[in-house]
Amino acid sequence: MPKTIAIDARIINSTTGRYVERLLHYLEQIDHDNTYLILVPTKDLNFYKPTNPNFTVHAADFANYSFAEQTAFKTFLDDLHADLVHFCMPQQPVGYTGKHVTTVHDLILLNTYNSDKNWLVFHAKQLIGRFVFKQVGQKSDHIFVPTNYVKTKFAQFAGIDPAKITVTPEGCDIGEVEPQEYTPLVGKQFITYVGQQSDYKNIKRLMQAHQQLRRTNRELLLVLIGKLSGKNGVPLVRNKQWAEKQRFEGIVYTDFLPDAQMRWCLAHAQAYVFPSLMEGFGLPALEAMASGAPVVASSATCIPEVCGDAAEYFDPLNVDDMAAAITRVITNKNRQQELIAKGAARAATFSWQRMAEQTHTVYLQVLTD
Repeated sequence: MPKTIAIDARIINSTTGRYVERLLHYLEQIDHDNTYLILVPTKDLNFYKPTNPNFTVHAADFANYSFAEQTAFKTFLDDLHADLVHFCMPQQPVGYTGKHVTTVHDLILLNTYNSDKNWLVFHAKQLIGRFVFKQVGQKSDHIFVPTNYVKTKFAQFAGIDPAKITVTPEGCDIGEVEPQEYTPLVGKQFITYVGQQSDYKNIKRLMQAHQQLRRTNRELLLVLIGKLSGKNGVPLVRNKQWAEKQRFEGIVYTDFLPDAQMRWCLAHAQAYVFPSLMEGFGLPALEAMASGAPVVASSATCIPEVCGDAAEYFDPLNVDDMAAAITRVITNKNRQQELIAKGAARAATFSWQRMAEQTHTVYLQVLTD
């Protein structure tokens, strides 16, 4: 008998939303039997448009980590009478007692502080987060995580059996995008980084390492790709202002770039540098590999698990070690070509479709338990 599955997709139009969008895209192809209710904020009702008639989009305006999320959202879900709810992030009404599964992407909220946030508000959110994450681990019927690293850490934090957790690695499909030339960088030598710049992303140390590299190569640019406006742009602007106070030179800020131009930048970079102190998966490194960039990466948390032998590693807390690792790659054409070849092969082993298939299999298991 067909079942009704609700997917909490309130984060669909955010940085982590790529996971939700790809999950829905492939679930539409996989499942033509069950009914899916996709829950999004009113502002995003037209962001995702199903092609499978079994999938319908519904407004759910409940802010993350809010009182309304714990009360009104629970009532909303109770009234849906879904056979299964998939919360695509840990934030959820902890009092919900229906069958449900949860995706835990990382434990970054619990282990970091971003200086661009209000200290009191952030730490209050962190305290709430610690309570919610633990409840999620204990009350969800099953947990999805993107890496074994997160599986181990979350099982320890929540005090649950690791067998309750399934690793569903993310995919990488930027290689399907046709590159489009980004004129300001044509003919330039550069290393690059793509993405937001919260403190744990470790961009200030990358800037310092780049300045060391410029002592021997004044032509080498550091290209930072990411939005300079909106909430996610705040830390990037702060880092830009900090670098200007240090009188750092040779740093280029592109602002937001569409995938086609971003892929061109990656393909023409001497190296993509991924200096993060903490990740749950590390998709940007894979996208760089799929685009033809040699990757130089932090050895922290799950990054070696995802990148394997297709990256040159460094200690992310050591600026000298970071600069040395970048130098080993950009001054050695053989090493560059080796990393490009290994990177392309590594990125090809990850699949959004396989992630959706694994997720769907767990849905069916939970529904029959």
